[in-house]
Amino acid sequence: MVAVPETGKPKRVRGGLGDWFYRMKTRIIADPEFQAFANRFPLTRPLVKARARGLYDLVAGFVYSQTLLAVVELRLHEMLMDRPLTAEGIATRAQLTPEAAQRLCQAAGAIGLMKRDRRGRYGLTQIGASLLGAAGVEEMIRHHPMFYADIADPVALLRGETETELSRYWGYVGGAQTNDMGAEVAAPYSALMAASQRMVAEETLAAFSMKPFDRLTDIGGGEGAFLSAALQANPGLRGTVFDLPAVVARAPARLKRDGVAEQATTAGGSFLTDPLPEGADLISLIRVCYDHDDDVVLALQRKIRATLPEGGSLLISEPMSGGAAPTRAGDAYFGFYTAAMSTGRPRSIAEHTVLLTEAGFTRVRAHPTRQTFITQVLSARAG
Repeated sequence: MVAVPETGKPKRVRGGLGDWFYRMKTRIIADPEFQAFANRFPLTRPLVKARARGLYDLVAGFVYSQTLLAVVELRLHEMLMDRPLTAEGIATRAQLTPEAAQRLCQAAGAIGLMKRDRRGRYGLTQIGASLLGAAGVEEMIRHHPMFYADIADPVALLRGETETELSRYWGYVGGAQTNDMGAEVAAPYSALMAASQRMVAEETLAAFSMKPFDRLTDIGGGEGAFLSAALQANPGLRGTVFDLPAVVARAPARLKRDGVAEQATTAGGSFLTDPLPEGADLISLIRVCYDHDDDVVLALQRKIRATLPEGGSLLISEPMSGGAAPTRAGDAYFGFYTAAMSTGRPRSIAEHTVLLTEAGFTRVRAHPTRQTFITQVLSARAG
């Protein structure tokens, strides 16, 4: 391999035996003659086919996601909830030609959303039906065209050569708008976050018990979706949601609607510049850290450490990097999503632990979740 020293001139570095094996393996696998042989040989043929299908799915994946978007936008999953329909029946309801409806239904069938019966009708599979009950998933799918536009040129995105839609959509990115953010900026992203918060709350509350605590402050808690879920699950708990004034102004209506208004208070401010609410023995950061760079996260965690009493706890819940074992949700999806936001990054448990320790926390502990692609959970003690 070649290393580039400070002078900019390439310097030859000798690899070890492991590098030699790696080089030989990749060259053999990349050899067209070897691939042809492996595809013919009975013992290796299933593996070759599986690898080929996997590679093809990576190549065609963007079409699969757009097929899903078309199904959601045309509300096919709702249309097929009670009974299967023919392509002609779907075409009439979706305002498509029969040929276009057939094309979409076949594509949706190919990726597992729909299934064609013996009478030629299309119905939902279990995955397709799950769209009807997965809170927040529809909203995220409809939100994705903005993300797709930002990653249309992934190399330009990685080089920081593009001005992205997502960096404008998330009004708080980089501290561009804090206490002066208007309701027109806060409303769209606050609603999106609240819609997708239920799954995160369910995973978090199943992994981490709040029974030992008296008061929770949810920092960056939007319109109170997570706080509401926590208070409903823990009737003896009291809580405060803290976010930018234009964002947290949306919280009282939700808290009242969910029947927890008497347990909750709201506080407006920026955690970048303003004091945090005091009095809580548990503070939560739900999908907050990965939105920000290390210096911002460390400063926030130090502020939280100074606010918590001795023995209090900090709860972090968000998708995380797999570190040495990268994950599709944490490293691929949110790796590029945060790149499009132009700030933040998914961190591994080890990276979170380093920041928390530097901020003065102890007893950093991972709490396993049932669906790690939705969120992972860490807690840390103050003192």
